[in-house]
Amino acid sequence: MSINSRFAVAVHILTLLEYASDQRMSSEMIAGSVNTNPVVIRRIIGQLNRAGLIATSPGVAGASLTRNASAITLLDVYAAVQQENRDDLFAIHDNPNPACQVGRNIQGALERSFKEAQTAMEQELARTTIADLSARMGQDGENA
Repeated sequence: MSINSRFAVAVHILTLLEYASDQRMSSEMIAGSVNTNPVVIRRIIGQLNRAGLIATSPGVAGASLTRNASAITLLDVYAAVQQENRDDLFAIHDNPNPACQVGRNIQGALERSFKEAQTAMEQELARTTIADLSARMGQDGENA
């Protein structure tokens, strides 16, 4: 499965938890920032919790980062929410026509370029942390 909005929403959640680290953010509060349903937020929070990026307490509203935001990379987040087919960022159609010269060779021709593009993306995600994103937002509250 290619990247969908789960990744961006997960990054939003973690950045918000870092930004508002002095308060407990409920899924309803986070949903207000993301502008989505709290059920969507709770599902993604569950994935982030299973990946060890956040901690939650049963019966207590709110979540918190399990480690410093400078130690959580976007690649960590990507791995947490893109568990299915993580090695295949780009999908290649399964059944091209083998009787066609292009159909017979397209998968092999694309494979190397797609793998190199995915590697470059993952390297960039590994260089960027939640703390980096939080710093880009300005901690003065102006962009919150």
